[in-house]
Amino acid sequence: MQNLFDRRRYRRLPIKLSIEINKLYKQNYDIIELPQADITVFDISKDGIGFISDTKLPLGYYFDSVIELDPQDSFRAVVKIVRIVEQEGIEGKIYGAQFVGLAPFLAAKIDDYERNITQTPGEDMMHYDF
Repeated sequence: MQNLFDRRRYRRLPIKLSIEINKLYKQNYDIIELPQADITVFDISKDGIGFISDTKLPLGYYFDSVIELDPQDSFRAVVKIVRIVEQEGIEGKIYGAQFVGLAPFLAAKIDDYERNITQTPGEDMMHYDF
């Protein structure tokens, strides 16, 4: 049963993915150059990603990413940082980011990813409460 207060529209799926960010931007051409910000993505849905980073990243900014669902399947996406959470016991900050304009055929790749991980023996569906 889904929590009545859960704002998420889509199921979050576990994923281990590293992304390197070197630029953040806003729609008004405000650009922040970063030396190199590494993020670790821990979950994905058709709406966006959850990730951890030691680099301080501002809300409302966008970045380009390459989402690799498996070695043979990846796609490029623009994401917008929409949430920052600090949690005791976790190094870095936890961020939530939404996909911007994700095409339906790319969202279908996430559906395929969900089918693959739920059918793989020994793969547990992890749930994060942060």
